[in-house]
Amino acid sequence: MSPRGRKAVLPPADFQATPRTDPSGLRVTVINKSGLEKAFDFADLEVPAPMQRSLAAAYARQSTGWNFHTSADNYWRAVTTFAQFLKAQGHPAQDLDELSLPTVKLLRQNLLQATGTRMHLANLRRLLRQDPQLASGPVAEELARPVGRPPSTRQSLEDEEYEQVRRAARAEFRAGLLRIRENTAHLKRYRSGEMVEGSRDWRIGRILEHLTATGDVPRTAGPNSKPQVANSKLLGGGNPLRTWGRLFLTRPELISLAVLMTAQWGWNMSMYHRVPVPVPVPSAGETKTITYQVQVEKHRAGEGRWWDTENITDSGADSDGRLITLALEATAHARALVARLAPGTDLLMAYRVHRVGLGHSDHDRPQPVGPIGFGFTGYDVDYWRKRHRLPRSPFQPLRRTATVEDGRPLQHKQGTHESIYVLPDQHVQKRSRVVFAAGANEAFQQARDFAFKGQLANRPDPSHQETAAADCADEQAGPQPAPDDRCGASFLACLGCGNSRVHTGHHPRLALLHQNLLSLQSTLPDRHWATTWDEFMHRLDNLRERVGEAAFDYAGRQATERDHMIVNLLLNGELVR
Repeated sequence: MSPRGRKAVLPPADFQATPRTDPSGLRVTVINKSGLEKAFDFADLEVPAPMQRSLAAAYARQSTGWNFHTSADNYWRAVTTFAQFLKAQGHPAQDLDELSLPTVKLLRQNLLQATGTRMHLANLRRLLRQDPQLASGPVAEELARPVGRPPSTRQSLEDEEYEQVRRAARAEFRAGLLRIRENTAHLKRYRSGEMVEGSRDWRIGRILEHLTATGDVPRTAGPNSKPQVANSKLLGGGNPLRTWGRLFLTRPELISLAVLMTAQWGWNMSMYHRVPVPVPVPSAGETKTITYQVQVEKHRAGEGRWWDTENITDSGADSDGRLITLALEATAHARALVARLAPGTDLLMAYRVHRVGLGHSDHDRPQPVGPIGFGFTGYDVDYWRKRHRLPRSPFQPLRRTATVEDGRPLQHKQGTHESIYVLPDQHVQKRSRVVFAAGANEAFQQARDFAFKGQLANRPDPSHQETAAADCADEQAGPQPAPDDRCGASFLACLGCGNSRVHTGHHPRLALLHQNLLSLQSTLPDRHWATTWDEFMHRLDNLRERVGEAAFDYAGRQATERDHMIVNLLLNGELVR
């Protein structure tokens, strides 16, 4: 199925796939998902001819899973790096089966230590393991060793930098949108006949009509036959914003729109080359909202799973879908022109190129249709960054920020979300420290609440009031005062009161209570235990640790008949104030 849901068309009966290698076996052709070809000539490598053919065959086998020429270029750079390494080492191997283990180990060490070559090593491993000559043996085992990912150095944006990027993008895109909106309203008035024929506004309207049909304003031949704007004085100059920019976004304005989209949804920069026009879907009973069905590209998801559908709703100025509505408005004239020049083209991110007639060599990106281009490159983004005086390219940091703030995977899997985006991010770690500290503090508070809060003593004090579990230093200052100015708390609660005093005479009774509660815990339902005895058991455990476990347990064996009686009354709930 296509991303729009149309049935795939079967190839003709006599169809034959384009061979990946030529008859010499040294020239490999890679076809991307758009059906465009790119050839790689292994005869150019400075290695022996048998090794050239083996590398070409392995490259051709690996290329069956590629849908973009970018992948082919990355693997080609790995192959050329490998060939340069062998030449520098003066390696005498005629073919891959003659590679020695020390050579492969040295190659791995060099590529891991050099800057920017770790990916070459990973690609080279996959490529060489395609060769049957390296299916087994010491070299095969060395190639089987995983490369691993280096620690990520990319971080999400600080709040101040995040706002700086958004302000710059919002201001530039809004300027372009208002310009297009104003001229679109002018064109509508011209088409409706509201303007006096021959007036200034009428003449500008006629130029706008010409602009929608051709993508440019009328021009005349100037000196040296160089085209010049025919009505520059009427339009206010020959600047693009005064001429064709009246109805079309410029490339920097399109980048600003993409920056806002990435900040909002975390979309990958490469998605803007091919994102289809969002489709409004019916909303039952809704008249003030529009829900768009957006096709989000996930080209790393694997064959047949490149597209995922997201529903984004425009329900007002602050809703997510409002940006989709504005994008459709800003690109409406460009998309209408493309629909006339190349019917069936269905791309959202359209802008007016500065120089018409110039294509590009990147076959993974759509070629311009007339004066209308699609998407942008990393060089364009770098120029945009410098214009706005930003410290770094906005897309990867914005994507990371949106992913971290959203808290769920966007265009990637759960494992990638956690290992690449969340765990290495310093801002996540900083916020996590606050959460961990709060959790630890809460646990400490709970532990302290369940701890023994009284004081230990060696002998009884005659001025203290004896209770069933301890002595009370000040009964009138208890935590639960009774109407008669005495303490109204239960006897077991004494262990959680700062007025309690436990001396050695209490140890046998409390140790006996601790032993009985241990036996009782295994017989009671968890909920009943938690509401009746759990708090007191925690306090007895804490008291046992403070006294000393051996001494406390030994004291339990010295309990008198009176101690047994008091413990039984406590357990049966018969000893209360």
